[in-house]
Amino acid sequence: MIYNEKYNHFSDNELITEYKNTKNNVFVGILYKRYSHLVLGLSFKYLKDEDEAKDAVMQIFEKLLADLLKFNIEYFKSWLYTFSKNHCLMILRGKQSKLKKEIDIQIHADSFMETENGMHQNKAEEKEAQYTSLEKAIEELNEDQRKCIELFYLKEKSYNDIVDITGYTMNEVKSFIQNGKRNLKIKLEKNSEQPR
Repeated sequence: MIYNEKYNHFSDNELITEYKNTKNNVFVGILYKRYSHLVLGLSFKYLKDEDEAKDAVMQIFEKLLADLLKFNIEYFKSWLYTFSKNHCLMILRGKQSKLKKEIDIQIHADSFMETENGMHQNKAEEKEAQYTSLEKAIEELNEDQRKCIELFYLKEKSYNDIVDITGYTMNEVKSFIQNGKRNLKIKLEKNSEQPR
């Protein structure tokens, strides 16, 4: 503890330099203490779940141990903000891709052969556009369906959890998820048919 306090007055850059020189995690610990509340607030804003936000903070600071050694960082606070935001977006993208895969399988099962040739152009842009339309389509669902889809796919809650959280019956939850998925499929199909 005394060891920690000895370095508390160091600037962010001094702490990073000391960490790079000594590989001693104490210096990252001081940075963690300084900024974990900000990272938690940011993570909660994106993930909208307290436990997931706390997990994200731990993951972010674990990744910092490696990344601080790799990169030259001039303005730690703004770099940490971007780093944390990207980490949260990566988590959200991972969850969305699970839902997207299920809907994609339904949408593209019939038309896979005819679209296969054109699918390699601008892969990253196309993926980003698909995620954006998925987010938009989820927002357009009625409240019951949206709530159940978000809890089941994005927050990875079980049917029983959703019953407890929402107060819906088990049958309602299953029905909202099923109908929500069908409506998302319709919205996304309509979207993909629009000329670009």
